[in-house]
Amino acid sequence: MTETVTAVTPEEPPKASRAGRNLSAAIIVGVGLLLILAVSLAFRPEPFVVLVAVIIGGGMWELRAALENAGLEIAIWPLLAGTVAMIIAAFLGGIEALLVIFVLTLLAVTVWQVALAILERTPISAVNVLASIFSAAYLPLMASFVVLLLNQPNGNWRVALLVLLSVANDTGGYIAGVLFGKHPMAPSVSPKKSWEGFAGSIILTCAVAIIGSWLVLDLPFAAGSVAVGTNLHWFDMFWHNIFGSALWLGLILGVVATITSTLGDLSESLIKRDLGIKDMGNILPGHGGIMDRIDSIIFSAPFVYVIMLLSLQYSFPV
Repeated sequence: MTETVTAVTPEEPPKASRAGRNLSAAIIVGVGLLLILAVSLAFRPEPFVVLVAVIIGGGMWELRAALENAGLEIAIWPLLAGTVAMIIAAFLGGIEALLVIFVLTLLAVTVWQVALAILERTPISAVNVLASIFSAAYLPLMASFVVLLLNQPNGNWRVALLVLLSVANDTGGYIAGVLFGKHPMAPSVSPKKSWEGFAGSIILTCAVAIIGSWLVLDLPFAAGSVAVGTNLHWFDMFWHNIFGSALWLGLILGVVATITSTLGDLSESLIKRDLGIKDMGNILPGHGGIMDRIDSIIFSAPFVYVIMLLSLQYSFPV
């Protein structure tokens, strides 16, 4: 009697999208992150400040682990303390207090590295000192501009707009890249980024920025309606019509946010390539690590902050 053997087909892992990630997991996690952000911004600013401190602290821990792959050891404890201090200083004291704490953080990490070398009786590593200084500037300093944005009028909506610009950049780039991407932007750094995807990012990000400038910043849509009937010098009138118009301000915001978000993403990709890793972590399914999710936002934050500051100076809200 002959037995029939049934072959067992191994279960296939979830297929990644053409962009190289699990799309369903990325969408679920992305929506969950947006909900957490919305809740933290809904009532008082303090929960959002705490959320930023936790996220950037987690990102710093991921960066420490990644740098260890290259034999680098950053001053993690002074950096974590400096991260919290910088974010609180930005919230309570503005940009002046932020810069003071940033300088003190640089001093603290340098002293830490020198003291560590003395205690271990090893040569002082200038590379570790520079890596620690880079970490302080790359993460908490740039992220603190998100908190500075929170301090502007209707700051919670301005922060939400910053995040939506990053989401629009990713979404527009993903859709256009998958459908039309043929010409790599930086194949040696990020092979899946294409110029077609970049164009899609600009289109969708500008659309979100224009609508956001109109609804969130409460600006008139057309430039011609700004500063009409006012006795302004032509130079001031020009800037009022640029930074006081939802259309023009939205175009500026959209283009700048797309460029800076893309540079932030490419910068992190370059760091990961040099360190020989694929993702900074795996805490966020479909996204990678915390750093993989916030790289474009923190890189854009200082530029968006300055543009929105200029809009406050040169706009006449309707």
